Amino acid sequence: VSTLSQLRAVRAVAVLGGLLQIILFMFLCGISATLCGGKTKEGVFVGVLLSMSSTAVVLKFLMEKNSINALHGQVTVGILVLQDCAVGLLFALLPILSGASGLLHGVASMTKSLVLLISFLGILSILSRTCVPWFLKLMISLSSQTNELYQLAAVAFCLLFAWCSDKLGLSLELGSFAAGVMISTTDLAQHTLEQIEPIRNLFAALFLASIGMLINVHFLWNHVDILLAAVILVITIKTFIVSIVVKGFGYNNKTSLLVGMSLAQIGEFAFVLLSRASSIHLIEGKLYLLLLGTTALSLVTTPLLFKMIPAVVHLGVLLRWFSVDSNQVELGLKGEVLRIDSGKRINLIIQGPHDS
Repeated sequence: VSTLSQLRAVRAVAVLGGLLQIILFMFLCGISATLCGGKTKEGVFVGVLLSMSSTAVVLKFLMEKNSINALHGQVTVGILVLQDCAVGLLFALLPILSGASGLLHGVASMTKSLVLLISFLGILSILSRTCVPWFLKLMISLSSQTNELYQLAAVAFCLLFAWCSDKLGLSLELGSFAAGVMISTTDLAQHTLEQIEPIRNLFAALFLASIGMLINVHFLWNHVDILLAAVILVITIKTFIVSIVVKGFGYNNKTSLLVGMSLAQIGEFAFVLLSRASSIHLIEGKLYLLLLGTTALSLVTTPLLFKMIPAVVHLGVLLRWFSVDSNQVELGLKGEVLRIDSGKRINLIIQGPHDS
């Protein structure tokens, strides 16, 4: 569970860095499409898709690795929050790209989304200080005999704010995450997390199952080589660009690379953007299916990327790209550090009597 104080500590890279990487992806993809003879508007849209990462998937694996409170975990969470906040603005950008609405109407729509976002977050900030602690304590008192009522109340609380966020034209992820941050500001944060952890795993399984349902197996089989190349290209480009952006804010090589690898997939909100873009004829046919398959496969490969992180960090230390420090414990290198320390102690014990 991320707290507001932890997010404030990385606000510079989260806000400015998050916006910068969105703009960079849109610019680079638009230029690439133009140079390759494609449509610039389609390239910009692909850049919008690439700039989004999966809040649900990344948070799940950060929590499983106990890395959410680490420096790279906090930077990753901060950028994810910025991306979720930007979803409404990007959604309003699509009609402008397709030519379905004029520039003035598009700017007005984006301004409306920004006002709604600020108002929504302002109201949640007030509720987190007033109603939320009272509500959770009430549920605790009512569920003294059984935990099921408190579990249902906590899940309903998160779903309510996710629904409100979606109805306002923002994202489900933003509302869900905001609800979690509100709970984290109370004294019952740890208790709530323990109660909903089994339900969290169930939702995660349903989410991954829904991704599998979106894949067009026939198209995937006939274009497996193109899709695999696209996924590898997406992971490589996203890792590189995000790492460069984070590095530009003064973070070390290891933190920058870990953030880049954590955000190397295309987010689940891309499915909604793709559906909207297809309905207004911004993209059509094979490009739609290619982007759909690439998004789904990039999400599926995320667990593999997180499993590769310890090996990548170990390689970086061997090649002297990263410095050796205590943070390696959280990345699965505890055994290596302990072996080094043990060797030094044994050497001192053996040499001690001889020196005296």
